[in-house]
Parts: sequence; C-alpha cells; structure tokens
Amino acid sequence: MMWIMRFSGFFSAAMMMIVLSPSLQSFPSIESSLKFSFRKAPAFHNADQCNYPTFGKSGVCDPSLIHVAITLDVEYLRGSIAAVHSILQHSKCPENVFFHFLVSETTLETLVRSTFPELKFKSYYFDPEKVRGLISSSVRQELEQPLNYARNYLADLLEPCVRRVIYLDSDLVLVDDILKLWSTSLGKKTIGAPEYCHTNFTKYFTGYFWSEPRFSGVFSLRNTCYFNTGVMVIDLNKWRRFGYTRRIEKWMEIQKTSPSRIYELGSLPPFLLVFAGHVAPIEHRWNQHGLGGDNVRGSCRDLHTGPVSLLHWSGSGKPWLRLDSKQPCPLDSLWSPYDLYEHSSHFFLL
Repeated sequence: MMWIMRFSGFFSAAMMMIVLSPSLQSFPSIESSLKFSFRKAPAFHNADQCNYPTFGKSGVCDPSLIHVAITLDVEYLRGSIAAVHSILQHSKCPENVFFHFLVSETTLETLVRSTFPELKFKSYYFDPEKVRGLISSSVRQELEQPLNYARNYLADLLEPCVRRVIYLDSDLVLVDDILKLWSTSLGKKTIGAPEYCHTNFTKYFTGYFWSEPRFSGVFSLRNTCYFNTGVMVIDLNKWRRFGYTRRIEKWMEIQKTSPSRIYELGSLPPFLLVFAGHVAPIEHRWNQHGLGGDNVRGSCRDLHTGPVSLLHWSGSGKPWLRLDSKQPCPLDSLWSPYDLYEHSSHFFLL
C-alpha cells in the first residue's frame, strides 16, 4: 500500500511539472489542456455617425473595417481577452473592428465566441515549425515562443485585400478610440510605431555585432531609434511588395550561423535591423510601455509623462499574475477593469 501512495504522489508531482514546464509539455504519452472560463462581455454597438460595414457581402475585405491582429495562446489568453474588451469598450465604432487572431492551436476560437458573441474575427493558424529552427535563446523563455514571431508573417497569413493592420501585443489595454491609431499617416513608410530616441540603441546588439562592419554598417546611413514592436501600424501592401518577411528571416539566419551571437533579446532585434530609422513616428501616448518592469525582476514602474491612450505591460511582470498573487503594482489596477476572467482548471487525458 505504501508503494502505491508513493507512486501516486510521484505521478501528481510529474503532472504538475508537465503543466509548469514548457520543455515537458511535449511529453508523448500525456496530453494536457487548460480550461478557462470568462464572463460574457456586454454587446458593443456603433454610434450613429459610424459607417456600418456590409460584412455579409464583402466579409473581411470590407473597406470600412479596422483590422487588428493579436496572438492568442493559453499563456497570454487572459491578457488577449482583456485587450479585446478594452478596444471594444473605447471604440466609437466597435462593430467596424475586425480581429485577426494568430494561433498555434485552434481550440480557443470557441472560447472567444462565447466571451464576445458578436465579435467580428477570424483565426489564422501559425505553424510553430516555420520559425522553430530560426529562434535563438533569449533572456526570458517566453520570448522564445514561436508565436512571438507570427507578426513577421502577417502579410502572408492575412487576406491580400487586407492592406493595413494594427498589430498589438497581448499584455496591453487601450483607453482611447482605436480609430485614432488606425488613422495614423505612415507617409512613405511601411510601419508606424512610437519611437524612443533617448534609449541606448546599442544595448540591443552584442559587442560582436558592433565590432563587425558587415553587420553594424546596416545602420550607418540611418537615424536609428528604438521602437517597441508590441504596437505597430503596418502597411501590408508595402510589406508584401518589398519582401520584409524574408529580410527579417535573413537576420535570424545570420544570428544562428555567426560564430558569435549578434543580439540577445528575442524577436525585437531582427525588426530593429530591418526597420529602425525607417519608422513613421506615432505619438508616445499609444504605447506607454514597460509597465511589466524589466526582463528579469518585473519590478513596478510608473507612467511616462504625457497623455495616455494605451497601457502596455511589456517586461516580465504581467498584471493578471501579480493581481492573482496579491502583490500587484499600483498601475495594475488600470488593467483589472477589462479582465473578464472567472477561473481555470487543469485536466489531463491519458
């Protein structure tokens, strides 16, 4: 009897390790799932002055739609749901917003539909194997997840008729009308984002990178500034025309094949290599980033000075985790009104 009890304890511990460790989640004989429950969001309707999309006729190609792309996965699902909720709540024309969810598993679509019954959306499967061989280790394991790189392939995943899209990370909320961001002029540029020119740009690349003119020379004729890729307005027509997906992939290949690393921080550096110095500037109010603290400790941060239209918990600390642990940062209270989460439960299929 004692050995049965010991085995039972060992099996329970093994199950917990599989849930908590990404490296064990591919264990071949056990399939794990995580069941979430969210409250149903209220219905959101257009104001009188909005142009109603004729969605039944032209679908996703309707020119009156605002296109928003967000990744959808189990780990950040709670954040994604809150982000969608915040967009709808502050939009004057919520029925004109179309969401493009980038997923690596298709089972989450039902949950989205039950939470937002009237939401206009479509899921796009992103095969993790497409980038797995290109990803390098990073300072945080979550930055190595293949779905982080799905934004590089938006021009391929979305319908050709979708000419512009707003890409948003899952750890943010809007407190302003997304139509204002959608209406941003990109001029002749392919992407627009808030730039932070006071940031030390050199820290995003290694000493080896800066010591090699064949690499660092890419910035020689550019006025480079850091920008956060969690909030971008993208001209997909120009992206397709100039083949930017392949340009990003080439830098990822160089990182993998060089004798020394040329960068450390996940999916951001390849974007900087291709676009830094070629970005249409957007007001800082559209990305009050860094609220998750740094990439190691996740310490509390204050807002940057100036007006706020979007709050972004980039960094290692996420508001839902800190709120659940009863150790929130002061600004996490600004995220919680958009949280529709009720509970979750693990279950296993042998």
